[in-house]
Amino acid sequence: MKIGFAGLGRMGARMVKNLAGAGHELILWNRTPLKARDLATATGAASVASPRALADAADIVVTMLADDASSEAVHFGPEGLFAGSRATIFVEMGTMSPDHITALAAAAPDGARVIDAPVSGATQAAEDAQLLIMAGCDAETLAHVQPLFDVMGKATICLGRPGAGAVMKLSVNMLIHGINQTFAEAMTLAEAAGIPTEAAFEAIEASAACAPMLKYRKPLYLDEAGHDVTFTVALAQKDMRVTAELAGKLGVPLPQSQATLDILNEAFGAGYDARDMAAILDYMRGKQG
Repeated sequence: MKIGFAGLGRMGARMVKNLAGAGHELILWNRTPLKARDLATATGAASVASPRALADAADIVVTMLADDASSEAVHFGPEGLFAGSRATIFVEMGTMSPDHITALAAAAPDGARVIDAPVSGATQAAEDAQLLIMAGCDAETLAHVQPLFDVMGKATICLGRPGAGAVMKLSVNMLIHGINQTFAEAMTLAEAAGIPTEAAFEAIEASAACAPMLKYRKPLYLDEAGHDVTFTVALAQKDMRVTAELAGKLGVPLPQSQATLDILNEAFGAGYDARDMAAILDYMRGKQG
């Protein structure tokens, strides 16, 4: 069985390396062709020139894309994935809106299935194959792709229907971004009272309030400039915007999450968009009167 993979960014490239290491036959495509060719050379995979060529050559296509617009550009059109002739399962593992997943499922070629299977975990989790995968499909459909998920992640949660994975991922990320914001405020308050940064982090890390993401982001919180970006403020802002739109459609109030989105919008506008989400700590320090 041939596996196509589109979207070779921070997460996708690491996921591809794990699939290659497990012996899967891979075909790669990326918007930047050189990235696909270089990764193909490094992993023993093949690369193709278009999404359509990917779906012409692969049985299952996995996409790891940034947002609805990126996914739409890759799936639709005369050179898109859905114009291909071979692939029968399309797995979208990026963070998308449920409406976009519905649109993909409706537009898929006859006989083809779309699975939304977004992941929780940053780049280190992708590298270590420790991602949590939230699959928007039933158990029968999941069985076709579970061997791939087992190589890329530590656990898969089957959520029963298309779009449910997208909703769950937004819910999880809403909590993550809320923790990130509250942590930044807690650190800023402690520092303003004269507590050294490292000591404040040590106290939070040892407390009941410490979430795993605070531990693995510790190097970035303490020295953002000295470490590679793992998840940008722009992506966090996108997550929270899409979540707010979904909540509005469902009539669900999210007052605390709206406050988080407001700060992300401010930080984005202040030039923090390409910085790691840990930079919200620096942004909050700058807001002191």
